[in-house]
Amino acid sequence: MRVLVITGTDTEVGKTVTTAAVAASALAAGRSVAVLKAAQTGVRPDERGDADEVAWLAGPVTTDELARFPEPLAPNTAARRAGMAPVRPREVAERAAKLATEHDLVLVEGAGGLLVRFDEDGGTLADAARLLGAPVLVVARAGLGTLNATELTARELRRRELEPAGVVIGSWPGEPDLATRCNVADLPEVAGAPLLGALPAGAGALPPAGFRAAAPGWLAPRLDGTWDAEAFRAREAA
Repeated sequence: MRVLVITGTDTEVGKTVTTAAVAASALAAGRSVAVLKAAQTGVRPDERGDADEVAWLAGPVTTDELARFPEPLAPNTAARRAGMAPVRPREVAERAAKLATEHDLVLVEGAGGLLVRFDEDGGTLADAARLLGAPVLVVARAGLGTLNATELTARELRRRELEPAGVVIGSWPGEPDLATRCNVADLPEVAGAPLLGALPAGAGALPPAGFRAAAPGWLAPRLDGTWDAEAFRAREAA
């Protein structure tokens, strides 16, 4: 797996922190990593973007960003309102493919959910993933409502003949309620893909050294981690 596309079931589900955890785990395993933010919105030129946040938390990764739009909107809307050229799926795929010739792993982080529009033609992160032939990791919420959103995302991936690499819970609460605990078993079933990790709530606020040390314990071996889904399920159900 040279390129992994990371999407969310919605905005603010923990994509960036999950991307950082995947990057940190890969670095700890001795792999070189590049992080590509397809379209950064809602950030001024002098502010730290999502790719910068990943580097801050994860360590020495190569960061790249195709475009930055000032308003916190869908990329196509933000580009139009700013009078700027939009990002197109082919540009994302070409940049990721180039980075993949120079790194062991390229992480492509989307904006919002899978079908958020990049351009006026309706191009999406899913189109970029298909051009790359890359698997897609889905970052999901922990609580009530996540099953529907996760299943819709996974069904759309398969409709487009894309591989759902698995699901990661972007923020696991310290005191999960009944629905949240049940979702540990139900998420892989509705997604038709394995649960590959769960990040604790507030993980992104950890000091970088602590984040890097802990990250492999939040992710399954397929993502260079040590997290065990069955042990996690048994512990949380107790």
